[in-house]
This record gives sequence, C-alpha cells and structure tokens, in this order.
Amino acid sequence: MSPVFAHGHLRLYLLVLLADHPMHGYEVITALGDRFGGTYVPSAGTVYPRLAKLQEDGLITGTSDGRKTVYAITDAGRAELDARADEVALLENGVTDSVKSLADGVRASVGAAMKSLRADLAAAAEPGGSGGSSTAGPTAVPAAGVRSLRDAEMAVAVFRQQLRADLRRRAARGTLDDAAVQRLRDGLEALRKSL
Repeated sequence: MSPVFAHGHLRLYLLVLLADHPMHGYEVITALGDRFGGTYVPSAGTVYPRLAKLQEDGLITGTSDGRKTVYAITDAGRAELDARADEVALLENGVTDSVKSLADGVRASVGAAMKSLRADLAAAAEPGGSGGSSTAGPTAVPAAGVRSLRDAEMAVAVFRQQLRADLRRRAARGTLDDAAVQRLRDGLEALRKSL
C-alpha cells in the first residue's frame, strides 16, 4: 500500500488539526483516525516525533497538563497554514482520496471474508453438518436459510469493521498487547465453535 501522506504532509496536516483546537497527543492520533473513518490510525511513534519537531520549529506549543502535553498552534503555525493554503486544500482532497482508497481495500477484504464465510456456512448446511462428502456438490439453501445467512454475513461485516477500529485505537494508545490478541483469538474461536 502506498503511504497515506506524502513526505512532509503529515506534519502539515497536524497543523491543520491543531488549528481547530488544542489537543494532547492521543487526541491528535484519534482525530486523524476519525478523519480517515478508522481506516488509518497512525502510531504514536509516527505522530509524537513530528509534534516535537513542530514545537522545536515554533509552529506549535506544548504545555504540560499532568501526565499529558497539550499542543496548540502558534501564530507562526497559523501563518504557515495561510502561506500554504493551496497545498492544504490539495492535502484535504488527498485525504478524501486516501479514505476512499483505504475503504475500497477494507471492502475488498470484507468481501473476501464474506465469500469464505458463505462457503463455510454452505458446507456446514450440507447433510452431516461437516460439508458432506468431497464429491457431492453443495445442497440448495432454503429461503429462510438464505435470509439467515445474509443477516449473519452482515453482522460479521459490521462486527469486523467495529473491531478493526477498536484495535487500531488500542494500538495507537499502546494498549494492544500479546495478551489482548490471545484473548481475541480465544474469544473468536469459542464463538465459532458455539455456532
């Protein structure tokens, strides 16, 4: 996948975000994720060094608020945004295009997962519940089964989308660890077996 931001554009986009209102680092990461509809959430290792450089360049300030640093744009930062207004407009258009591209990728991934799920559910619907013999073709799914299958696929698609956004937020906060991933695996396997 190509980078979401061209060289130097994430730095400029951080100024755009901070022009709205002051934020601490995690809020900046969340705001970026929100602008991308959850399809892209930068890591703390991507955002914080750029915030530090913006602060060093005098384009933003960082004020300690307990354990957090609240970043605010300075007059010099606003002047840079004004001077680069055409570039900012192109950047906003690029963000819109990136969101569409990332969403297309998510849709393709969900589509492939749904195709696999349909095949698994069709195989499970065959006599014996295990897909039947390897030489037998799939059996017809009754109309009620088709509706249930469609509803199940939609539920999985919505769940997957929400789960991905939650995982990206946890990763951005640094709270997605191996134990959480194992709990996810165990929970998904238990759910699959319960069906």
